[in-house]
Amino acid sequence: MLAEVVLEDLGSIDYKKAWDYQEKLFKSTVDLKIEIRRNESSESTKNYLLFCEHPHVYTLGKSGDQTHLLLSEDRLEEINATYYKINRGGDITYHGPGQLVMYPIFDLESYFFTDIHKYMRFLEEAVIRTLAEYGVDSGRVEGYTGVWLDGGTAKERKICAMGVKSSRWVTMHGIGFNVNTDLNYFNYIVPCGIEDKSVTSLEKELGHPVDMDEVKSKLQYHVAELFNAKYINT
Repeated sequence: MLAEVVLEDLGSIDYKKAWDYQEKLFKSTVDLKIEIRRNESSESTKNYLLFCEHPHVYTLGKSGDQTHLLLSEDRLEEINATYYKINRGGDITYHGPGQLVMYPIFDLESYFFTDIHKYMRFLEEAVIRTLAEYGVDSGRVEGYTGVWLDGGTAKERKICAMGVKSSRWVTMHGIGFNVNTDLNYFNYIVPCGIEDKSVTSLEKELGHPVDMDEVKSKLQYHVAELFNAKYINT
């Protein structure tokens, strides 16, 4: 049986506003699971898949190193960027226009599986399959999360970053997939806290801008296929 997932496209949205919305969905799902276990509710939890883009913003995970942000607050204002410390795993990353951001709020235990590593590999695989449709060969790098090109070589570069949070097998946060991203903004951080690693975008690899809605559609398809899910609209 296919798991139902509520699909929402938030468009271009302020990072804090999207974070607050994620927290609301996440908390309501976790709270409902607790009520169900206490036999205090006959409702079922829901799964959500949110897509969006953000204005220029840097986010630091709970285990991250603040020195990996190479800018002062004054310089952040000069480049029209904001900065947040957040509750996902991972180090520092950048979100901005032209980057496709995907936030799954999934109840893994009730609908999928109880394996956070498998969950993360599925998210990576969805991006890998999407890139393959554009003739771009990608994969993983041992010891790191996300999706990489030419892994294990001197030309190794990252095209998709990942950071997730999970509680009671409910997930939040997700991936940042560089589609038509201005890569200059990565020069102001140590991306994901990894020294001497470069980043790339689908636009850079193909040599031309890519239709964001088309990429989104392909990624949605591969997520549904991997998680054996079907989308419903609110």
